[in-house]
Amino acid sequence: MERVVITGIGLVTPLAVGTRETWSALLTGKSGIALITLFDTTPFRVRIAGEVKNWDPLAFIEKKKLKEIDRFIEFAMAAAKMAVADSGLVLEGEERNEAGCFIGSGIGGLRTLEKSKQVQLEKGPSRMSPYSIPALIANMAAGQVSMQYGLRGPSYANVSACSSGAHALGEASEWIKRGKCQVMVAGGAEATVTPVGIGSFEAMMALSKRNDAPEKASRPWDKDRDGFVAGEGSGVLVLESLTRAKKRGAKIYAELTGYGASSDAHHLTQPAPNGEGAQRSMRMALKDAGISPDQVDYVNAHGTSTGPGDVEESRAIEAVFGDHATSKKLWISSTKSMTGHLLGAAGALETAICALAIAEGRVPPTINLDNPDPQCGLDYVAHTARERRLNHVVTNSFGFGGTNCSLVLSRYDG
Repeated sequence: MERVVITGIGLVTPLAVGTRETWSALLTGKSGIALITLFDTTPFRVRIAGEVKNWDPLAFIEKKKLKEIDRFIEFAMAAAKMAVADSGLVLEGEERNEAGCFIGSGIGGLRTLEKSKQVQLEKGPSRMSPYSIPALIANMAAGQVSMQYGLRGPSYANVSACSSGAHALGEASEWIKRGKCQVMVAGGAEATVTPVGIGSFEAMMALSKRNDAPEKASRPWDKDRDGFVAGEGSGVLVLESLTRAKKRGAKIYAELTGYGASSDAHHLTQPAPNGEGAQRSMRMALKDAGISPDQVDYVNAHGTSTGPGDVEESRAIEAVFGDHATSKKLWISSTKSMTGHLLGAAGALETAICALAIAEGRVPPTINLDNPDPQCGLDYVAHTARERRLNHVVTNSFGFGGTNCSLVLSRYDG
């Protein structure tokens, strides 16, 4: 079996457009949550989100291409461009046949769908854009990136709600492990800060209504939390076989050593009691990595800032890691406290964060954890980033429909 390493990272987030800029903001505990500017929120109870600010697609994409792509694809293409440049990746000839692209999205081109419906109603079907379908279907982030770089291996979208980006990376790693690909450009992208996106989550009573203090709205494990904050953006990583990466002298952030996936088979939106499905996902990932729970130094939790979700994930972590967690040797944080919840892109962003944490020995904090929920008693790295040599980390992503994904990243010392 081939080993899989991360050699490039590209991030477009509510904190910044750029990997280093996002990472710096995370370490200083900056919030990317603010009042929504992308549409008029007057009729909405929720008026906050994690928007990508000062977004200029022309910095990454040629103008004539923009008419055929949705905002989520713009984010993916930009993140992929950063990741490929960061990795120094060059593909020639037949190498392209063993290079693929998996970019997950929970919903796809929601903005395009809304606009297309409006045109149909106001102007009739004859005025609809021929690019509507290619812009809104979820696989076109991977499709456009594949065309951009001539990636002729497998190309598709993993669509599993908020686990989409993590599943994309897990599946991409499997293609490399089995020797069927040498390179995978993989991650997630989402752009659902739209009237339908916000209105639908609002109707579910899932979102925070802390409109008067947006930067305080996402507060995982805090007893005053009142829901998650929607975010948008993309995280794309370059995965390579260790053999290829070493041969070309690539910079290696971390090794992707474990992949676990499970289903709660329990409820439409609520996690299984005691995070039972999440437990199985984490245990599978640890087994795949060949490590024991007490070897893990840090967990980047799903940690969405919802009532039952935070509690059940905390219970699941305690069940899997036992005394290692309850004695607070295991550090846990939720970077969603700063970025908001990027839905299908969240797992990819958070995997990138884990790779950076390993490479630099620094763990981003959980901000806004002012009044800890007594049901959640672990070490959530509250308020301030910490330094630590990280040998193994876990990142969790869970989604509606009871879909769970856990990844293990490990230090690569050569």
